Amino acid sequence: MSKINFIALGGVQEDGKNLYVIEVNNMIFVMDCGMKYPNQDSYGVDIIVNDLTYLSENKGRIQGLFLSHAHMDHIGGVIHLLKEKPDLRIYGSKYTMAVLGDILKDDQNVDYSKASLEVVTSKTALKFQDVTIRFFEVSHNLPESYGIALKSDDGYIIYTSNYNFDQNSHMDYAHMFRSLAVFAKEGVLALLTESLGANNEQSRGTILEFKTRIKNVFNQSNDRLIFSLFSSDILRIQQICDIAIGYGRKIAIIGRKTQKMVAQAIDLGYLNIPEENFANLKFIDEKNGITNEDKNLVILVTGNRHEPFFMLQRMAKGVDRLIHLTKKDTVIVLTPPTLGTEKMASKTLDIIYHITSKVLEFNSTLLPQINANREEIKEMINILEPKYIIPVIGEYRHQYALRIVAECIGYKDSEILIPDQGDILSFQDGKYIGVTGDVPVAEVLIDGKAFKDVGEVVMRDRELLAEDGVILITANINPRTKTILLGPEVVTKGFTYTKDSESLISKIKELFYLVSEKYLCSRFINWSEYKTGLKNEISHYIYKETKRSPIIIPVLISTDLDMVNRTIEEEKNGN
Repeated sequence: MSKINFIALGGVQEDGKNLYVIEVNNMIFVMDCGMKYPNQDSYGVDIIVNDLTYLSENKGRIQGLFLSHAHMDHIGGVIHLLKEKPDLRIYGSKYTMAVLGDILKDDQNVDYSKASLEVVTSKTALKFQDVTIRFFEVSHNLPESYGIALKSDDGYIIYTSNYNFDQNSHMDYAHMFRSLAVFAKEGVLALLTESLGANNEQSRGTILEFKTRIKNVFNQSNDRLIFSLFSSDILRIQQICDIAIGYGRKIAIIGRKTQKMVAQAIDLGYLNIPEENFANLKFIDEKNGITNEDKNLVILVTGNRHEPFFMLQRMAKGVDRLIHLTKKDTVIVLTPPTLGTEKMASKTLDIIYHITSKVLEFNSTLLPQINANREEIKEMINILEPKYIIPVIGEYRHQYALRIVAECIGYKDSEILIPDQGDILSFQDGKYIGVTGDVPVAEVLIDGKAFKDVGEVVMRDRELLAEDGVILITANINPRTKTILLGPEVVTKGFTYTKDSESLISKIKELFYLVSEKYLCSRFINWSEYKTGLKNEISHYIYKETKRSPIIIPVLISTDLDMVNRTIEEEKNGN
């Protein structure tokens, strides 16, 4: 019998950063390693990844990283794990590994030459002592999306990743059922099932319904059609392209990442879009009559999170280099707002309506399913009949909703385990024995190409800058004569106080002179203490007067005029 631990380093009580650790005896198996996009409160941060301290400290025990599919919330953190363990063995489908390989090649900060990227199929069985890892097909919106099954002496631990039971969306749908039936027959210890859709009671649109609605759009329009899509919606892109080709339309895909992904998917045989059906757009040039207003065009505006909305705004404002929106165009929005993009989505629609009233918005109830809803989660549980259920991939409200779903079909509270990030859920001899400890967990904020955490201090400063602004106080000080030669000059950025701004700035200058008297009377000027004293006095005064706390930045420039004059004279003589 085995000693098994389950640890969620991310992906529970949040949407994104999926990273799950399964320990069997002394071996560590890592399921997915994702990232998540920041919300509006994460000023300037590009992505958020997991704290990998635990994996870094135990990298010798890691047997491999097993990837379910190519969405960034499941593979976006791989480059950061490779930095901790350059010789990492990574397993995934052909398509997933192709997308990951592209990401790694684009990032020059990581040497992945020592890593092993191994392609697996639904027939692959990987042996690690008394543990076997198998992959099984699941229905999702990306090619070759897999669930992962870890078999120990105590039975299977099934990680479903994202899935649904839409029979029209997956031609190998029957294979998924056959695999699940095999696992159920051999015994399932724990089911790690996604919970994002656990609150959804009603069924959503199917692929057939979606295609019918899109065909109606084509039937009703004789002018340009502009679709907004997320770059990860590869199968949806194929469906729209199939319909466009059937209507004899030319296709233009806008979005560099998606163009790359589509080209890659075509090369690998996952997409079938003949080259002659692509339109060759040129940069708009009114002098040469280039407008790209061919009424036969179908334009796919793609990107992640806010990017499709941003590009649509540029088109509506007439500043995009390829497409300018006109009143004849029909805009079809297939990008329901995600967390943090709601305001931008509504603003985008308002801007578009100023140009054209032909706008169709597909909300989540009209789009084909991506995540399992309540009834599909029940179906997964009933097929596998696991001893224990662990809700993953979702915020706490989703995990709690999944608990209710499981209770409805007869599971007890003690058999439904809702983990906190970092909790070590332990199983001994096939029985859950409780939370036996915890490991370090945190969010690492990545800014640009930096690999290190931006940090709380930087984020607090950015928040203050966004809310209260900054006051810059500049002065030239002669350190020899202990006198103020020039200044102080007071410059405000993002800070306004209209009641009596001139009086406020005058008082800041007055305080500057008072504080300066204290520090300039010493034998030697302690510049650090001088600046701190200015910050404290001025901050206290401004808060008392305005109830605002802008960042105060004193810039004290050491300037000895005699030395400056001598240097100028020497340069003249030298010339």
